Amino acid sequence: MIDRFIPMPMLCLATGIVAAVAAMPLAAATQSDSADNAETAPALGANLEHYDYPWPVERFEMDSPNGTVEMAYMDIAPDDEITNPPVAALLHGKNFCGAYWEDTAKALAANGYRVIVPDQVGFCKSDKPAAYSYTFHHLAENTRALLGSLDIDHFTLIGHSMGGMLAMRYALMYPDTLDQLVLVDPLGLEDWKAKGVPYRGMNAWYAREMKKDYASIKAYQIKSYFDGAWNDDYDRWAKLLAGMYEGDDKAEVAWSQAATYDMIYTQPVIYELEAIDMPTTLMIGTRDKTAPGKDLVSPELAAELGNYPKLGRDAVARLPNAELVTFEGIGHLPPIEAPERFKTALFQALEPAGSE
Repeated sequence: MIDRFIPMPMLCLATGIVAAVAAMPLAAATQSDSADNAETAPALGANLEHYDYPWPVERFEMDSPNGTVEMAYMDIAPDDEITNPPVAALLHGKNFCGAYWEDTAKALAANGYRVIVPDQVGFCKSDKPAAYSYTFHHLAENTRALLGSLDIDHFTLIGHSMGGMLAMRYALMYPDTLDQLVLVDPLGLEDWKAKGVPYRGMNAWYAREMKKDYASIKAYQIKSYFDGAWNDDYDRWAKLLAGMYEGDDKAEVAWSQAATYDMIYTQPVIYELEAIDMPTTLMIGTRDKTAPGKDLVSPELAAELGNYPKLGRDAVARLPNAELVTFEGIGHLPPIEAPERFKTALFQALEPAGSE
């Protein structure tokens, strides 16, 4: 086990990654920054019909008992023409969409990677069927089917938050397809039920989701993700999420989000870490306090949940082939909060795979 600390701003990789702060997508750019609408978000559609992703969005059709289900994804070619480039797949978190990987994807493409960025079924630009098996196993199977349809047999898997929890499930199901695993502040490093968080139930989750708006999303993220801090870089992604709740199809979004919260609570992966034996880098922000269900327990118990520095150390001690990278002073989103530090750490983690 290697414990690697990433200090405050490290710049320029040898490969020359240039910081890319992308312009706001067209539909989101119309949102005024005035104080009058500071606590609102534009209606973007249940499937983000009114929000442009940074690259063309393609759709992968999958059969289900109730008809075809479409999974949206971006397939980003490396900047230079490369025969059989290495592939990286980026898995989004619970309260995020594939678009927030833009800066990371640009850096990977600039360094010779083909990058696949899916929106999981139930999220963002993908379909949100009500009658669907929302399980990590099913989402992993969908991801495998998508990559197989693109003739991708081996790749590096990078997952953040819920996407990290999904990446661990994928690694357990399809270990022979992975070159390397990178987990960024993943959920699933503790079993909330075993620690005393009661089961909320689908009806309660749905009622909670139907009340969600930009103000509540921002308040939750300030408390859990950013440890009290906030800036415009975070605001962009909070408004993207809130925009799906602003239209007539809010109930569709709320149901899929409730189902995937239930999935997170009921399908722990923490007990299977010893079986994840491919090279793994676990990246942890030391100020991260994320733990779904904190609002259901006593303040004393809530204070014990989501202790990411400890969770990271404990997880790496159990993972057979893992390295721990910590971002001091950073919360739940290192790629957004400290993009240059994150990219430095990411490419250092990828060097062994790229040098073989």
